[in-house]
Amino acid sequence: MSTLVVQLAPRGRLRARSAVDGGRATATSSGELSYVLSRDGLAVSAQGACAPALLPRADTVALVLADCDLSWHRITLPKAPAARLRAALAGVLEEALLDDAANVHLALAPQAVAGQPTWVAAVDRHWLTSELAALEKANVFVDRILPVSWPDDPPSGHFAHADEAEARSLALHWAHANGVATLSLQGGLAHALLPQPLPDGARWSATPAAATAAERWLDAPVVVLSAAERALQATRSLWDLRQFELARRSKGTRALRDALRGLRSPAWRPARWGLAALVLTQLLGLNLWAWHLQSTLTAKRAAQVTLLQSTFPQVRAVLDAPLQIQREVALLRAAAGQADESDLEPLLQAAAAAWPSDLAAVESIRYEPGKLTLAASSWDAGRIEQFRAQLQPMGLRLDVTDGRLVLSRAARDGGRT
Repeated sequence: MSTLVVQLAPRGRLRARSAVDGGRATATSSGELSYVLSRDGLAVSAQGACAPALLPRADTVALVLADCDLSWHRITLPKAPAARLRAALAGVLEEALLDDAANVHLALAPQAVAGQPTWVAAVDRHWLTSELAALEKANVFVDRILPVSWPDDPPSGHFAHADEAEARSLALHWAHANGVATLSLQGGLAHALLPQPLPDGARWSATPAAATAAERWLDAPVVVLSAAERALQATRSLWDLRQFELARRSKGTRALRDALRGLRSPAWRPARWGLAALVLTQLLGLNLWAWHLQSTLTAKRAAQVTLLQSTFPQVRAVLDAPLQIQREVALLRAAAGQADESDLEPLLQAAAAAWPSDLAAVESIRYEPGKLTLAASSWDAGRIEQFRAQLQPMGLRLDVTDGRLVLSRAARDGGRT
């Protein structure tokens, strides 16, 4: 399952604040965004920078935040209902937050348990929601929001050059059991804050451009890890900052898209194979049954042709065997002086048998081949329905037109009369 990792540039903190935005950070996603594409979630398949609308498509989209955009707080998780947990967290962190709680987005550590110590990540809510809105406007829907590093033990340190606003000085991103800090390597503050001696098992990495300087400063080897590889590495954590007001809410086409994407995941591969096998079996069964029905129909038509040619050898061209048999039988009946069921006499006999006993004789009679018309202008609807009910068992149909009763043989053999 392919994964697209979008890396947000660190939020600018010296940007001029206008009266329009009320001092809130605005979205920077209108420019280019760095991205990493992985086909298997393990190795980098492609990377680059482009506008949000030009980002490649993938099954899962993750948004990675820079270390300096998050603050970390260690608290005891309050026991509160899920609907009021966000408000409870704001109350616990009220003194620790540097901004109003309404302007901060909070997210709990994975598998947090009420009443137990846990970590809470805090980020500027207005800046983050504006970034998400800019991405969604470009039809890029973020499934997870991830920190690039988080409090962890054993600790890890990553060396990288700071951005141009910080004169491209070398910085250390230090993640340990007590939090995450970004330390400038200029001066002696970083050495003073790092534990001495360095913890056993600590993991050290650096970007290719910073590797040499990092090894000289650390006096130890480091693993070369590019920004793209570090961002992709973050997707293998259990963290997800899409919580509370930023939790994903799928509606309409997005819900369908999410459901289809879930069905394409590796966990559903056996179900997909089973469904495909079931569909193929059904198609094969339908084709076999259709072939059987076609063979049966062909055999019956061949039997009708054989019957026609054996019974009436004078018929050479066979166009419609049942209709031609019916016509030949009618000719034989006429030659023998027998009345056909659609002749005048059988129709009159059927009408007389079904005629209501309390009604007078018919006003007029008209016959044309296959139809007998009787004048009955004085009949009411009840009498007509009773007359029709008496004729139906005899295979006759009754039509009423302008007070006239029209008797004819009901259709048989697919519409032939």
